[in-house]
Amino acid sequence: MEELLKERWELAYKRIGEIAEETRGAAAWQDYFAAVARFLRLAAETGQNWKSFGPEEKKKRNFLLYEDILPENYGRSYGNPAWAAARLGDCGKYLSFLYSELRGMIVYAMEGRLWDMTVCCELFLETYSAFAAGEGRPAPEEIRKILYWYVSDYCEEMIRRRVQEQLDPACDFAEKIIMGADLQDLAYLYDFGEWVTDSERQVAQFLNGLAAEEIDRMARTYTEGYRMGFILAHKDLSKKKTVNIRYCLGFERVARAAVIQFREMGLQPVIYRAAAHAVNKRQHQRIGYYGHIPNMQFDYDHRGDAALFLDEDFVQRKLRATQMAYEKCRDWANVHGGPAVMEIFGETPFTPKSCPEALSLSESQQKLQVFCDNQTVQITNRYIKGEERSFTIIAWPVPEIGENFQEIFREVMKINTLDSREYQRIQQTIIQALDRGRRVHIQGKNGNRTDLTVAIHPLEDVQTQTAFENCVADVNIPVGEVFTSPQLAGTCGTLHVSQVYLNGLLYRDLELTFQDGMITSYRCANFSEEADNQNFIRENLLYHHETLPMGEFAIGTNTTAYVAARKYHIEDKLPILIAEKMGPHFAVGDTCYSWSEDIPVHNPDGREVIARDNEVSLLRRQDKSKAYMGCHTDITIPYDALGHIQVLTEDGPVTILENGRFALPGTERLNASFDENE
Repeated sequence: MEELLKERWELAYKRIGEIAEETRGAAAWQDYFAAVARFLRLAAETGQNWKSFGPEEKKKRNFLLYEDILPENYGRSYGNPAWAAARLGDCGKYLSFLYSELRGMIVYAMEGRLWDMTVCCELFLETYSAFAAGEGRPAPEEIRKILYWYVSDYCEEMIRRRVQEQLDPACDFAEKIIMGADLQDLAYLYDFGEWVTDSERQVAQFLNGLAAEEIDRMARTYTEGYRMGFILAHKDLSKKKTVNIRYCLGFERVARAAVIQFREMGLQPVIYRAAAHAVNKRQHQRIGYYGHIPNMQFDYDHRGDAALFLDEDFVQRKLRATQMAYEKCRDWANVHGGPAVMEIFGETPFTPKSCPEALSLSESQQKLQVFCDNQTVQITNRYIKGEERSFTIIAWPVPEIGENFQEIFREVMKINTLDSREYQRIQQTIIQALDRGRRVHIQGKNGNRTDLTVAIHPLEDVQTQTAFENCVADVNIPVGEVFTSPQLAGTCGTLHVSQVYLNGLLYRDLELTFQDGMITSYRCANFSEEADNQNFIRENLLYHHETLPMGEFAIGTNTTAYVAARKYHIEDKLPILIAEKMGPHFAVGDTCYSWSEDIPVHNPDGREVIARDNEVSLLRRQDKSKAYMGCHTDITIPYDALGHIQVLTEDGPVTILENGRFALPGTERLNASFDENE
């Protein structure tokens, strides 16, 4: 089999070299195939000779491989569906998909993944043959079928590889670089095959200037949070043998320290790259490690590429392949502890542009996608049990955040290591007040139109039960929130934010209306056409669901982070991980306890958090497909847009916050950050 694969590869590689040089005419499709052939040859030759390159050649090759889709070149790139359609007509969107899929050649060549390289190149040759065979262009449907059967025929192998690299520490391409490279020589960054810019180099250089003790402390905050997540949830960490480390390039010194610390806990790292094959992607999101994103508009334009192949037959094939992949890796799945994530923030804010020429899911395909995602989550949870796994997540700034990058970085280090004991005490005071009522009213001000009543689960015994969890910076760093899963019945009103970034996308004037905890209407002001705004929210916030429940209500208490954000004018660049601690926030989708609702959770005071379910998640007892949405997106109202938060009790309202400041006795310390800034 190995010899046959090598023979297939050599034949494909040779033929592509011939196509790159062919000049049969001036037709646009000939230009397309010649350009893509040159790219494929460049990627393959770069991977084959990488070890012989010096630092400058590595930097040059990195640029050449990503040059075509960079923003300044995107207007004339075949990766741009609009340009491809203008040049190639009705076949343009399919050939743009093909080019997007073939760009995975960069990482396949760097990792020496011969099978992936071969099937990609054979797909290219088959598509080329359809054009070269006759005098006219083939019908668009003929090209679509070629691409469809490529995905369909090879999805089992693609999914098997993806599941394996998520669980098996033997898939150690990235770990070898992190643990073995000379991190003082920044040329190591190019060895991953990801796009590298001055940002990644500056981060790595900055971290190289920190003392080993500081690096260890940064990593310890993150790894200790992971360990405490198991302890506080009464989960047995000793059963676990692997941890998935997710991070962005430039932070290798911290990742190396984290690997060492996790190994001291008995955990081997699993570090996998963001998906390259379309069959393994989830819209424009990147899950796994990655470098600088070359062009977020490129990613966004290809978020709906599954429209090319998503039908009932494919969904069933993909689900069978996922089941088989986990079955083959069941031993590793059983001992996998979950992800430990280092996010970044500060990048230039991205506002997507609509591209009518891009592939997009039809209404029936959206329903299929929801079904497929739901079933995939259920399969995953059978092998990596929710009640036995945990996670942790932390975020660090990157140089694009501004000229005060190093100063901001140190401020974030302070925020990420705040005294959790003090916050625990203050937050307990807030929880005691919240537990007195059955409803909480949130009112906006200064143009914020929020007018929302949240229903709280009733307590049978306030001495032993609570509705809110006291979040003390274990799985969710930094410290600073109390949260609950609201009771849906009685949760009604309007949630409004003037501007917010969710999953990397900007929403302007976002407004959601709830009735009995479910979204009944939504709007934003991103686009001039209302239909575009509706589609944008449905696709990127509702994830093609017709509606979503309110899965979480929380009150953020991290005024230190809020003041720092205002001081450096970086409010619009903060990740939700920090932003959610800077005011009340509301999550749409699953609850915080999805897939582990039956595991008792206790606050530090010993009381059990009983609000782990809502009316939707309870459906799991009859039909899990109706209980879980597969998403959870937090939306925060900043303090300065907040009129009040009041607990409605039998004795009258109890005010938690008023005019953006904490008003409850015992919480005054939280206002100190405001006072120091004035």
